[in-house]
Amino acid sequence: MFFDQAKIYIKAGDGGHGCVSLHREKFIPKGGPDGGDGGYGGHVYFVAVDDLDTLIDFNGKQHWIAKSGLPGEGNNRHGAEGEDLIIRVPVGTMLFDMDLDDLMIKDLTEVGVKVKVCKGGKGGKGNKSFANAIRQTPKFATNGKIGQSRNLRLELKLIADVGLLGMPNAGKSTLVSRCSAARPKIADYPFTTLEPVLGIVELSGYRRYVMADIPGIIEGAHDGVGLGLDFLRHIERTSVLAHILDAQPMDGSDPVENYHTLRNELAKYSPVLAAKPEVIVLNKIDLAPDSDIIEDITSRLGKKKVHTVSAVSGQGLRELNEALWQQLNKE
Repeated sequence: MFFDQAKIYIKAGDGGHGCVSLHREKFIPKGGPDGGDGGYGGHVYFVAVDDLDTLIDFNGKQHWIAKSGLPGEGNNRHGAEGEDLIIRVPVGTMLFDMDLDDLMIKDLTEVGVKVKVCKGGKGGKGNKSFANAIRQTPKFATNGKIGQSRNLRLELKLIADVGLLGMPNAGKSTLVSRCSAARPKIADYPFTTLEPVLGIVELSGYRRYVMADIPGIIEGAHDGVGLGLDFLRHIERTSVLAHILDAQPMDGSDPVENYHTLRNELAKYSPVLAAKPEVIVLNKIDLAPDSDIIEDITSRLGKKKVHTVSAVSGQGLRELNEALWQQLNKE
């Protein structure tokens, strides 16, 4: 199951308490103070990794707490520092502080990016630290500081070069499966895709780009109708949108009207997303043997360039991938 949002509580480790101790050994019955300092509490870090693609690790685990520092001991022994807590998240994860009105802390957009989110508490001072010429045998120490804590909201936005858009059953999943090694669920009914799918498209000359497929968009998506609205965030980072049109929709709808409907939903959801460069793809041309149908659709789309393909037979896919690559280079 795909998880792209989570709410968690994180806390750094507390500092260890300082120790009160007076040195005692044979022939030295009244030695000076020798209480050690407490250790620092562990910090909390987030790091972006490339071997995760969902936030499923946070499902059912809302509390993430680093180790506390150990207390100091006699004979001038300092407490050990608490182990840091390093939380691994997928690349594209955004961290928001819910205690600060959802203030964004960090957007982890690159592999290996590491950010300290909570600082561990400082260890307390042992009585040895308070000894001086006037106060030679202090019998007190300080407690360790409490580690920082935060309530965070995590949101994942997948990072891809090309985002596929289209009505349910337009053939997006078949397209990404033919262009890459991704294997999404494919069936002849709407809303087969229930979660985003990423695929790496390999081209000649060691060229490659990442394609993202999301659930189909329907009219009213900006008001929460259907499934696509929940996943539109995953194509907000893309450079190019590939709008997949079904040449022969199973419901008898008009492909051109479907195009304008989806463009309208994009504009209502995010003008920035709607303004991204677009490549129009007319799919399933193998089901429309009458060339007049294809000519009618392309002519009604005006001056927009339309790429005709069949994701099932592979017709036109090489040309489409080259066109997408060229558009990516422009961007």
